[in-house]
Amino acid sequence: MNITGLQLRGALIEAARDALAAPSVFNTQPWIWRTSTESLQLFADEHRRLATDPDGRQLMISCGCALHHACVALSANGLIPDVQRRRAETINGPLAVVTVREAAAHDTQLNLYRAMARRRTDRRAFTAEPVSSATVSTLIAAAEQHGAHLQPLTADHLTVLRQVAGEAAVRQATEPAYQEELLRWTNRPAEAGDGVPAVTAVTASERRVPVRDFTYFSSGYSAGPEHDVGAVYGLLFTDADTLTDRLRAGEALSAVLLTATAAGLGSSPFSDVIEFPDLRAKLLRLISGPGQPQILVRVGHPPPGRPAQSPRRPAAQMLDPP
Repeated sequence: MNITGLQLRGALIEAARDALAAPSVFNTQPWIWRTSTESLQLFADEHRRLATDPDGRQLMISCGCALHHACVALSANGLIPDVQRRRAETINGPLAVVTVREAAAHDTQLNLYRAMARRRTDRRAFTAEPVSSATVSTLIAAAEQHGAHLQPLTADHLTVLRQVAGEAAVRQATEPAYQEELLRWTNRPAEAGDGVPAVTAVTASERRVPVRDFTYFSSGYSAGPEHDVGAVYGLLFTDADTLTDRLRAGEALSAVLLTATAAGLGSSPFSDVIEFPDLRAKLLRLISGPGQPQILVRVGHPPPGRPAQSPRRPAAQMLDPP
């Protein structure tokens, strides 16, 4: 039976609502959806671009995560999304236009859709239990399906990553613009539905690679007794570094995170080592062959319990706003 225009618009709106669960840098949720009876249009909300993200890399990656979440929701509803990504070097205008055609929902998409509600950015330290090679291969394939590449880091790579992450932390602690940004996004009013509240932050602890410290101006919870010994660290990269590549990197990141969640693993992206051009250049040398580093991800077996859920903005602010 053919879907009516009214039913289609309802499905598109529901997919945009489901995309509220997507991760974003500092939980800024910097996207806007415009709907019609035929399509979803994704826009970047430049008012939510971080001052420490001058080239919009993390803005685009965040929007890519939302795009992938919406497409997963449509697929789980028996609709095949057709995504037209805008090939331009400015953020003005729609980043992507999503139209659909009918098909049966696939089990893989249903599993990813169920994972959307369970996924959390888990900043706790993961256990010593290793992630299986089969699972790592599945994560790599998830990134490849969306036009990006995930390179698991070796022990030698992690030595470099540790040094780069440590240098990023030192700079962040003394950079006024970064500190101002951190203060703003870790002390949000509850009604804002965004930012990184204390309940989702963890205090610094000894671990294989230090994670971004969100507790300069707020409290946080213990990272737990573990040290990320069994965690896998992956560098997500693309062939080029256009805005479209960055959007695709976000789609791939979302796919990797949801695939990890569906496998019962914890995960967290981290971008602070990418935010300084000279430190990003050091990560460039870790890539086997040509490529452009976009973001890193940490995946592992989580400790008992579930991390707190990050707040979400009201849908009315992001879906066909005035």
